[in-house]
Amino acid sequence: MEFALSPRLLELKQRAAGLTGKIMQFEDECEANNGLPPETHAAIREEVLAHGLQAINMPAEWGGAGLTILEQVVVQDELGKLTNALWDAVWRPANCLSACTPEQRERYLVPDIEGRRRDAVAITEEHAGSDPSRIRTTATRDGEGYVLNGEKWFVTVGDAADFLIVLAYVQPDNEPTMFLVDKDTPGVSVKRTPRYTHTFVYEHPEFLFQDVRVGQDAVLGRIGEGYDLTRDWFTEERLMIAARTIGAAERALRLAVDWAKEREQGGDVLMNRQLIQGMIADSVTEIATNRAFTHQVAWEFDQGGDRKTLHAKAATAKLAASEASNRIVDRCVQIFGGRGYMRDVPVERLWRELRVDRIWEGTSEIQRLVIANEVGKRGLDDLLSFTAGS
Repeated sequence: MEFALSPRLLELKQRAAGLTGKIMQFEDECEANNGLPPETHAAIREEVLAHGLQAINMPAEWGGAGLTILEQVVVQDELGKLTNALWDAVWRPANCLSACTPEQRERYLVPDIEGRRRDAVAITEEHAGSDPSRIRTTATRDGEGYVLNGEKWFVTVGDAADFLIVLAYVQPDNEPTMFLVDKDTPGVSVKRTPRYTHTFVYEHPEFLFQDVRVGQDAVLGRIGEGYDLTRDWFTEERLMIAARTIGAAERALRLAVDWAKEREQGGDVLMNRQLIQGMIADSVTEIATNRAFTHQVAWEFDQGGDRKTLHAKAATAKLAASEASNRIVDRCVQIFGGRGYMRDVPVERLWRELRVDRIWEGTSEIQRLVIANEVGKRGLDDLLSFTAGS
């Protein structure tokens, strides 16, 4: 086994770190103004393209960076060090868009890959979060197309996106199906844009769909395939969340260690206080172990293999890393003391921002159910070992 980063992975890590450094200069502006102006987004887009890290999950032949899952994890680890979720400015189209027809690809995916368009995934509803069976958005056949009616909540990047990926039930048989819907289609409107704990570079609006007419060409994949596309998107995104939260925890810890080395209290620096040393040691341990496991699971994805096992392993990585990162950043706030509660200190922003990683793309409780269900159905062997495709 070789655990060191290969020259290719090391180069990607350095390139992602370079891009992160370029974007980091906009953190304070984003926090102060609850977002960034168009000219700043344009500048970030040019940096993303210059670093060759656009659409890292999409094939090079379509214009993406064409990275493997492990390569994506290494990049996301670096981008996760950005506050204000500025990692999301480095666009990564929803992987379900790989199911586009050639015509859909030219209309939606290629411009999305190039940073000229932006997608937003619209799945969750007021009464349908962890339980998708409670989704009430419908698509009724009407001539050559469909009429969509319903409401979607927590549509991340919904303010900046110009098209939505909407999960709806096709009537009369309640077949879960994904639709590509341009945001300017008549009947699509923003109901409200709630305020959240974090100061995100993008918003999470609530959308209404009132007699929204779309053609047959709006169907993404096949009728009834919506759950499969959603599951695939969740599986990979959970692994990317694990990577990003590890990167965020590392940045917070580095800042806290630097502070502990210079802050004097009671005649000595904090770094020499055993209670502080314990916090730092626990944080190092959690970062190191979670990064190693996330890399392992990403490697297993690239080898192929059983998707259900990989789904459970991605859930394990997301659960462990997101919960550990919350503990780590909370310790870092404590090490900074009162300064750790000030919004111009990055650890405070990371503390607020990482809380949602235990909720979105499946709560920690859902991850536990995914893992336990896999154990109940097929045992522990695959979950507790390295697996690879045949």
